[in-house]
Amino acid sequence: MARLPPAVARLRAAVRHGLADLPEGSLMLVACSGGPDSLALADTVAFCAPRMGLRAGLVSVDHGLQEGSAARAADVAAWAREAGLDPAAAVTVAVGADGGPEGAAREARYAALDAAAERYGADAILLGHTRDDQAETVLLALVRGAGPRGIAGMRAVRGRYRRPLLGIARDDTHLACADRGLEPWADPHNADPRFLRSALRPVLDSLVGVLGEDLVANLARTAALVGEDTDYLDALALAALDECRAVSGPDPEGAGVGPDREGVGVGLGTKPDVGGLGAEPMAAGLSAGRTAGLDAKRVAALPTPIRTRALRAWVLDSGVNGAELNHRHLAAVDALVADWRGQGPAFLPGGIEIRRSDGRLTASAP
Repeated sequence: MARLPPAVARLRAAVRHGLADLPEGSLMLVACSGGPDSLALADTVAFCAPRMGLRAGLVSVDHGLQEGSAARAADVAAWAREAGLDPAAAVTVAVGADGGPEGAAREARYAALDAAAERYGADAILLGHTRDDQAETVLLALVRGAGPRGIAGMRAVRGRYRRPLLGIARDDTHLACADRGLEPWADPHNADPRFLRSALRPVLDSLVGVLGEDLVANLARTAALVGEDTDYLDALALAALDECRAVSGPDPEGAGVGPDREGVGVGLGTKPDVGGLGAEPMAAGLSAGRTAGLDAKRVAALPTPIRTRALRAWVLDSGVNGAELNHRHLAAVDALVADWRGQGPAFLPGGIEIRRSDGRLTASAP
């Protein structure tokens, strides 16, 4: 019996590990552009899924941004059907302008993947991000001055999305394609310096040349370590947030909870339910124009890392688009509790305003 090529063996082990908790009979969809990472993932899943009692399909999203993109997506779907992946679909999306070309394409792609998951009843969507992608994400977060949430990078599991190759080197996906006789597509955008991630790749290569090959693995490990801490602090913040909800009735300034009153630091001495760590707060929207609000003094009494996370969760729950929310928005909201001087409202994306009045923070929709 011929020995399995090492790269192929590593990918199959990673996929088996990453999908081991899915119930038997679950359907997963591989998001595949035809590039080496996603193509190697799709090929690996096609082999592993039936042996694990799972079902696997594929979705190839055509962004319509390059000549021949529709034909390429159709070819990927045709290859998938031959490989035994079912369903196998090519989906065309319209890319908007908000968030820049990369952000707009990403938003359109994920919307199409979510729609496909709903249409086919998929339990999981698999993405081909590798350890190198994770290292690039950490560097981008540092360049942009992001906090721990950015440095934590991508998660192996986030809702229905899974990244089983997040611990696999990009070289292994290229080798696996060669070993399996696959012909991946080389996306010219990956070498286009107009895109920040593409421009960063030669910089990362230079850093590896200077600092050694362990750099990529070390950056990815940093993301994992920071991610664990971030998830735990997020859980503490959500527990504290629940106890900072304003009660009904007026609460004039000065009558709230002070440093010597009961309730300061609530939620910090109890162990949170960590079963759902990592899930982003869901944006529920403002059905009645205003939320019940938060007790400003209770929020102000929270330690800064908990307070800022609690406020972020609250504004997302108020209907703010997380992709448009930045540190300046959050700083303005935080100032309403941590640096209160009677200032006016904080203005957030989507026309939502956060005001402090009668000891409460309230959010209003346009």
